[in-house]
Amino acid sequence: MHNMSLGANETVTRPGEAVNTTDCFTANELEYTRNDTVLFSGLNFKLYGGEMLQIQGANGSGKTSLLRILCGLTLPDAGEVFWNGINVHKQSYDYLKDLSYIGHANGVKNELTTLENLMVARAMSVPKEKVSNIAALERVGLADYENTQVRKLSSGQRRRLALARLMITDTRIWLLDEPFTALDDTGKKLVKELLSEHAATGGITLFATHEPMDVEHFKITIITL
Repeated sequence: MHNMSLGANETVTRPGEAVNTTDCFTANELEYTRNDTVLFSGLNFKLYGGEMLQIQGANGSGKTSLLRILCGLTLPDAGEVFWNGINVHKQSYDYLKDLSYIGHANGVKNELTTLENLMVARAMSVPKEKVSNIAALERVGLADYENTQVRKLSSGQRRRLALARLMITDTRIWLLDEPFTALDDTGKKLVKELLSEHAATGGITLFATHEPMDVEHFKITIITL
């Protein structure tokens, strides 16, 4: 395990094997200020296919802000983000096509059924043809709710539906803000399984959580803001 200083941030790397891929996701000297307070500065990382980045920190430390910067919803005060060597703002279409983001909100429509939500998600992205909408619902434990409106689901079931979107879209980068929110132990185990499977195919995941991670065989870098 390796420690190094990163300005006001701490980085720890757990040994593991990256998948042999040309994909590379890089942050260079990122800085962000909110209400005259510098949340982070000089923040750097480089992730290759099959690697994960876990973002830790107290409430208000900038975890969500960092994820929003990485997916283009917020601009940094300084620094750049690169996907395969090109600034993401210079290739926004190709970059966003390779990106899935699940924030604090689940990004699902309450008036639609679970199945209709996945149909919309599939139509708006590059679909993963090998995984059907029904199969995704079964995997997340919602097989009996395909015709149920989302507004009738529990908070944990809504989170599971959000995770099902990851299974039907063919994206290389996952950005997940507190993915374990509202999930029971079975749901948390499912998240870790999905992370492992994504890494095994060369996918890159960045996630903010305080949940202990024990995803074996894959490299996890931990940044504490």
